[in-house]
Amino acid sequence: MSLAPPERVLTRHALTGEWLSQALPVTELEYGPELSGPGELRGTLSPRLVASNPTLADPGTTEIFVESDGQLEWGGLIWDVRSVGSEYRIEAASWSSYLMHRYDLDGEHGGRGPYVYQDRCEVIRNIWTYAQSVPDGDLGVIVDNTTSTSKIGTPDDVHHSYWYDTKSLGDQVDDLVSDQGTPEYTCTTTWNADKTSVIKRVRLGWPRLGARRTDIEFSSGVNIIDEPEQTLSGDDYAQVVIGTGAGDGSAKLREISAVRNGRLRLEAAAAFPEINGRDVLKQRVAWERAVRQSMGRVEQVVIRDTPAAPFGSWQVGDDVYTRIHNQWTSFTGWCRVTGWTIQPTAPGGRQAAISLKPSAMYTHGGL
Repeated sequence: MSLAPPERVLTRHALTGEWLSQALPVTELEYGPELSGPGELRGTLSPRLVASNPTLADPGTTEIFVESDGQLEWGGLIWDVRSVGSEYRIEAASWSSYLMHRYDLDGEHGGRGPYVYQDRCEVIRNIWTYAQSVPDGDLGVIVDNTTSTSKIGTPDDVHHSYWYDTKSLGDQVDDLVSDQGTPEYTCTTTWNADKTSVIKRVRLGWPRLGARRTDIEFSSGVNIIDEPEQTLSGDDYAQVVIGTGAGDGSAKLREISAVRNGRLRLEAAAAFPEINGRDVLKQRVAWERAVRQSMGRVEQVVIRDTPAAPFGSWQVGDDVYTRIHNQWTSFTGWCRVTGWTIQPTAPGGRQAAISLKPSAMYTHGGL
């Protein structure tokens, strides 16, 4: 997949499919995906252009796409257009953001639930099927047929989606992918083979998205162009985590994960009220402790396009070996790509700001 310039921004009516603009003049363009989230797009339009044709970027019903070198690299829905001085700034998010504006009005996802020992991937597909079965609600999003061994609901704790619940369908999906050992997703957009239609896809990953990459790396002096900030926070650190699960009072589930490592003992509490199994709670608390012990994180690097990691060579979820050495930071290790933002017109040329988390925070992929 090439990310070579020039970029072309297109907009389309979400229901009719009518193309509104096939070369929208957007400046200060930034766009990219994220792990288990929609990703976002930002840019600036001429107010004169918007005033003369407001349907070009009508929030809540206009799709926006970025094409680069003939390939669609990003797609989503415009949610916000506002005037700032002499400019109109637009903000968009990819396909999963739509579910934040939809609710289960019929209950049990239109009769597809309730759920007992149900694959979370199947529940996610049911949510999308329900949302797109309602009149004027079909975005044409395709959800992968991935299956997983991550289940939700038990005979003693059946998983429901009630019609009177005010939790959005998007929040329901977030609940299904927000824990350790659950599926992951990202949103993608591509042309079909003859470039006559758009394929909007929610990619589901199990046990994870991405892979450990030994063919690319992010390195100071090679492709990292800014000096990344390294976070050292004693407030967030703990080598003892007290985790609680379901239940009340003395019947509440509790697990403690602790190690001694020559540092002053620091403790943290974490609540997981949705967990009603002791083995699951034990695993979750141990994972939380591992996260808390990760001191000195590098959360973002800004890179240029080089053979060390050509633009388009990495994917959401990949683990990439990262080497950062400057007067403040000395970091070497595996980091997981949780998203990125392409900045086509950045000073000095096109660059990508890549969001990272320590790979040790993700253990369910055999890493």
